Amino acid sequence: MRLVAALAILETLWLLYPTIRARVLALEETPAARGQRLAGTLGCFGCHGPGGVGNTHNPGSEEGTVPAFTERTQMMYVKTTDDLREYVLDGAPKRKRDDPDYRAKMEAAPLRMPAYRGIVSAAQVEDLVSYLRAASGQVVPDEDLAARGGDLATELSCFACHGPLGAGGLPNPRSFKGYVPGFWGDDFDDLVRSDDDLRTWITKGEIQRIAEHPIGSRFLRRQVIKMPAYGRFVSDADVAALMAYVRWIHAGAWRPLTR
Repeated sequence: MRLVAALAILETLWLLYPTIRARVLALEETPAARGQRLAGTLGCFGCHGPGGVGNTHNPGSEEGTVPAFTERTQMMYVKTTDDLREYVLDGAPKRKRDDPDYRAKMEAAPLRMPAYRGIVSAAQVEDLVSYLRAASGQVVPDEDLAARGGDLATELSCFACHGPLGAGGLPNPRSFKGYVPGFWGDDFDDLVRSDDDLRTWITKGEIQRIAEHPIGSRFLRRQVIKMPAYGRFVSDADVAALMAYVRWIHAGAWRPLTR
């Protein structure tokens, strides 16, 4: 009877594990991360390319391709965040929709920006705007060292894993919380407690405190996506620039620029 009871308890715990894990190790949400996931469910990347990099062929349009979200391409089409909201809700800002020349150009192309009004909520629109601004390449520090770090982060493809503006949330099987952490919030604060920690994460891809921890080391070894060690590939000056950029992201001074 004791054995049966023990097996029943173990089976119950096993069945409840996904729910318990989801509650205890819940994804630390950010608007940009939510917006990125929402863009995927709305089919945005089908036209704007994987990750919003553009280059989808669109014959008959002025550029011949669908515009990208990234690499400052947005500055050619968007003047304000209100323009972004109108693109999402109505397919284009009203000033463009009222322009006969613009309408004629849009009608000449087979792929046209859809209108999501009535499909997405007001909160979802703001998440999409946060993501689009974060991915735009236009949200940059006004301090030279941090700005250089942002350029390096782009060159090293840091955002491919850490998300736009380090929003985090990319699934990472077998990691402690199931996703790649961002550059701010409780996840970051747990992993980076000092400048030495941050420098070591960048140069070695791990820190001693976790690498030698009996539980932390297991997750560090087993996780599918591992933090690269850039110590052999970037100079000390570049490491300092990357640290300045991550600290700028962590401080949150960029947040008003994504709204």
